[in-house]
Amino acid sequence: MLSQPDHVVRHFRDVLVWPVQIRPGFSGGEIGRLHELITGDGRWAPVDDEFTTDPADFQERHYKEFVAFLPYVQRFLYGDSRSGVAAEAARPASMSVYRRTDVAGLRVTLRPGEAPIALRVAHVDLYLFLDMDVALLNVEVAADDLPLATALELLYRFGRAYPTGWDANGQGVHNVHRSELLGHDGQILATSDSEQRDRYLHFVCAKRAPRVGALWAWLLQPLVQDQEDLPGALRYRLIEYYRMPMMAFLALDDPRALTREDFIRIGFVANLPARDPLPVRDPSVLRFERLHCEDRFWTDSEEGPNSRFLCTGNALVLVGDARSEYFRDPDHGFLARFRHQYFLVFMIAHFHRAALLSFSDGLADAVNDLDVRDAESVRRFKRRIRLSFEAFLRFTHRYWFHEVSEQGLVQALFQRTTGLLRNDELFADVKEQVREMSAYLDSDSQRRQSGTVLRLTVVTIFGLIATVVTGYFGMNLFNFPEVADSRKLLQFGVVTGSTLCMVLFAVARSKRLSDFLEALSDERLDGKAKWASLVRVFRKADESR
Repeated sequence: MLSQPDHVVRHFRDVLVWPVQIRPGFSGGEIGRLHELITGDGRWAPVDDEFTTDPADFQERHYKEFVAFLPYVQRFLYGDSRSGVAAEAARPASMSVYRRTDVAGLRVTLRPGEAPIALRVAHVDLYLFLDMDVALLNVEVAADDLPLATALELLYRFGRAYPTGWDANGQGVHNVHRSELLGHDGQILATSDSEQRDRYLHFVCAKRAPRVGALWAWLLQPLVQDQEDLPGALRYRLIEYYRMPMMAFLALDDPRALTREDFIRIGFVANLPARDPLPVRDPSVLRFERLHCEDRFWTDSEEGPNSRFLCTGNALVLVGDARSEYFRDPDHGFLARFRHQYFLVFMIAHFHRAALLSFSDGLADAVNDLDVRDAESVRRFKRRIRLSFEAFLRFTHRYWFHEVSEQGLVQALFQRTTGLLRNDELFADVKEQVREMSAYLDSDSQRRQSGTVLRLTVVTIFGLIATVVTGYFGMNLFNFPEVADSRKLLQFGVVTGSTLCMVLFAVARSKRLSDFLEALSDERLDGKAKWASLVRVFRKADESR
């Protein structure tokens, strides 16, 4: 339990970044079609480009966000430079963002019988990436003056795609008891359904996939879960753990009053229930400061600043002093950076992971769909692997990078997050899988080419006999004046038919003829063995084995 239960979070932010796999992906040739599908019902609208041509609309916050990243990351996040490129010739943006503005609030009841907590919804965004079958749902909520214990309980329970189980009363465990999305006039837009135990059980039994909660399914519309028996051109599948990656901003009156155990519980808030004892023997707990703390702005003195980043990969929490104007400044301070620069760092790391998991899942699905006895299945498999190889190549050169900024804190947070997510190891695994698939396609192509060359070689060798015969008759047959024309045609037909039969027989038995030629050229074999090899050419298939 927290050592300071009376701590109050003066300003609270919870930012969810939920990756899903979509079908079809955001490819260059389908941009217009995808845009129509997402915006067709009016729920989502594209986010206006903040980098407008009018300098009056361009704020200092936008400038600071832009210059925080290296040039190739800037091109990924904000698009190519407009200079020197005609509008019709410009390449499509690598990232597209859509936002829905009908959601204004969130009302959460943590447990049955407790008073609901009211939160403001800052925004609900959907991120799509060119040529990637990945979408990121981003939900940001805010509140003021929450007890720290309540804030941590909210961070632990909110942001779960579906319940993991139910208690004796049929209520979902670990997730919030009820969450409701509210419109601008206070009407309820969507409600969670974790208490409907039978619906979740029946769905898993029938579909062999977990059912996404009603509130999250409503937020993602018009995207429809792939296993649902509902119409929808855009569909998605789960590729991550049901616990959504999250960022949290906690502004406390005196963060120095928190103990080490408090910070550990805050850092592991996504996975450690408040009532559970601290796993003091866990290596992550023993090495907590070294593995999970970014303390360059933590002085532990009254002069400050006392801002501490706690990163566990799936969670990034910023704890700071609410009395510091700079820490809570939404335009120039830590809050502004948390919502923009640090959010983009966190988003990029989880996009990398989601894209790599999507590649791995696609390769596994292609192998599962392969039936080597079905020619159409083999052709479909080859086509899918080639497309995956091309997409992975584009991902490697367009999106994959190890450095995002020359600013120390921004780069440190990216390295810590991507390291804890083990993205480099996952990239190496996927790259090896793609290489193995590519090697299989190359070897299969070479095998088929070798078989073709072998057959052509055998046909050519045995066709030499026919070539000599037909060459002779071709020069002299029609120069025999004493032979009747009908006999000439008969001889020509016999020679042509015999040659055709010989060629077809050579093609049909090319493998056995190849074995005979190899035996004939082997000086270690006696005449009997070579004769047996020739006899096998004329036997039936079962007799020649």
